Parts: sequence; structure tokens; C-alpha cells
Amino acid sequence: MSQLIAEKLGQAVALLNEFDLDCWITFVRETSLNGDPILPFLVPGDLTWHSAIIIARNGKRTAIVGKYDRQAILDLGAYDSVVGYVEGIRAPFLEAMSGVRPRTIAVNYSRDSEVCDGITHGMYLTLVDLLSALSLQNRIVSAEPVISALRQRKSAWEVQVMQEAIRHTLDVFDLVTPFITAGRTEEEIAAFMRAEVGNRGLAYAWDPASCPSVFAGPDTAEAHYGPTGRRVEPGHVLNMDFGLRVNGYCSDLQRTFYILSEGETQPPRDVVHGFDTIRRSVEESRKAMRPGVPGVAIDRVARDIITGAGYAEFPHALGHQVGRFAHDGTALLGPAWEKYARKPFQLLEEGMVFTIEPRLTVPGKGVVTIEEMVVVEPDGARYLSAPQESIIVRR
Repeated sequence: MSQLIAEKLGQAVALLNEFDLDCWITFVRETSLNGDPILPFLVPGDLTWHSAIIIARNGKRTAIVGKYDRQAILDLGAYDSVVGYVEGIRAPFLEAMSGVRPRTIAVNYSRDSEVCDGITHGMYLTLVDLLSALSLQNRIVSAEPVISALRQRKSAWEVQVMQEAIRHTLDVFDLVTPFITAGRTEEEIAAFMRAEVGNRGLAYAWDPASCPSVFAGPDTAEAHYGPTGRRVEPGHVLNMDFGLRVNGYCSDLQRTFYILSEGETQPPRDVVHGFDTIRRSVEESRKAMRPGVPGVAIDRVARDIITGAGYAEFPHALGHQVGRFAHDGTALLGPAWEKYARKPFQLLEEGMVFTIEPRLTVPGKGVVTIEEMVVVEPDGARYLSAPQESIIVRR
């Protein structure tokens, strides 16, 4: 964590200069109850009383925190000044800001990006009151450009840790494959996987109630739902959504299986056609990815392939970023729909890690989907996960 925080603080200073911002303030309290998503990049744990992390474009880094939170931040060796107060934050905060006198003050709010919208309304009002004492309240702007870039531009270390999470995830998929047979329930399959996660001492990438998600056959919830007592049946498709967290970073992958009916030696033509369509849409989307291309253009590649093959278009974005959360970052591989706001129009950048996860329905059999993870590099995008090349067949 010390290495990550030092790295990200240095990156933040460079970003302030890149985006012509004079100062960035992260303003929080009782973060175990109401934490800012950016906080793990700035401090090693939760903060209790009103706290301000102030980073200036000249490189000065100041942390103003409660007395009992001071030592943990001081031990990082990443801040130029760590102030611990007792009675209130006003005096040390005003003193620090008097030394900055910024033209622009980036604050953690955003209309479009949940990862950049960390300040609560009450804390925002408190911050405005504090800045008013220095006549700086009208210099507040959104910190979205800085926070987005800080999260999205993954370092080599961050990518390496994510690849370790991916490795464990694929291992568990491999281990559960022989366990999947007709008659097993979704809950039994999930329990097998959870036992293996426990054996490895790992954490889940999202709520364990729906990680893994297991969907057997047609007419399921399809996504964002926990495993049920539904049984695996011959002639049905089964798909699973699963991810793990290693050293604070996540994986998020999906795999699709087919359960052979009596007399079948391979999946039927409609299932194979569906899988091949998904596989082609994933690969062609990956090949189209490179820095400077908007996410909406990549989403269109996959959407056109799927609808061109006669299927309905999938009702979600093609892919999201992954990082410290399974859904992370601002830029999105998505369509120009209201719910996605400006995210699909953000340009891809080197270091971004995305999922690619189209889906389609094979009538009477279930949902066919794959979810792979890729990293954007200078000349394209590289798979981080070994892609599923063919449907996994079980009896």
C-alpha cells in the first residue's frame, strides 16, 4: 500500500499540471461509514474526524487529519506535511490553503462518474464554508479529470496484481468444471467454488451473495443475482460470473457451459452459432481498441456483429473498467444511452483495463456470454485473461 500511495501521489501532481489545475482536495469524515472511492490511493486506512488531503500542482502534499490518524499517514513518508488536530480542522486547513492560494480547486464531485463523486453534500457545504473564509469558494471545479486518470492509467504493478487475481479466478473455473453435471443446483456449484476461495484465503470481487453468479438454463435473472436451487438440466446452457480480489485489485470473468442431452456428443447448432458469434464479437472488439478511440465505437463493433447474426442487441454496455472495484473507472465501452451519460465518449488511454462481455439468448436453452479482461497498450489491447475459445461441454 505504501508503494501504491507514493506512486499515485506522484501521478496526481503530474495530472494537476496536465489538466491545468492548481489544487486537489479530498475532504472526508468517518470513512468507514461513508468513504470516498479514491481514498485507498491516498491513505492506508479509514479516517475518523474531518480530514483534508491537499495536493498542489507545485508538488506539495498535505494531510490534515485527526490526532489519532496522524501516525499511520506519517509512516507512509509520502506527504510533505501531516497535521494532526484536536479541536477542529478549520485553523490548520485555512493555514494550509493560505499557502496555496489556488486559481482552481478540484473537489471530488461528478454528475457522470460514481468513482469521482466521493464528497457528500454535507461535506461539500462544509468545505465551501471553510473556503469562504479565504474568498476561495468560487474556485471549486470537479476533480473528475484527475480522479479518472489516476484510477484508469494502471501502473505495471497494478496490472501485475490484477493478473494474479485473474489467475486464481481461472483456476477456480477449471476446478469447478468437472463438478458441473446434470442434477447439480446453482447453489451447489457456487458452494464448491466458495470452498476453494476459502482454501486460498482470497476475497471476492463483489458481494459474495452473488459472487459467483450461476445461471442454469433459460428464464433466469441473467445477471446481478445469487445462485438458486434451480437444477442443471440436459440441453441447457449454464453461465457463471465470478471475480476475486487480490491485494485490493479485482478480476471479473464469465464462462459459458453446455450440458449435453442424451445422445448428444456436442452442443447443437444453435448453441454453437451463438457461442461463435459471442467469441467473434469479443475478438473484433479487442482488435478495435487503442488509445484515442471512444468507447462508444468499440461497443458498436460488438453490437453490430451480434445484431447482424440475427440476435437482439444486449441491454448493457459491452465492457466496464476493472481496478480496485469490479466496476471501476469512468470511461466505458458502451452505447450512447441516457444512463451512461458521457462515459462512452471518453477516449481510451494506455493502461486502462476493461472487460469485454457481450451476451445473447439462445431460445429455450439459456444465455451465452463470455467476459474477458484486456489492457489498453500503445498499439492496441492485450488479453489479461486466457480467452474462452470454445463452449465447455458437460453431461
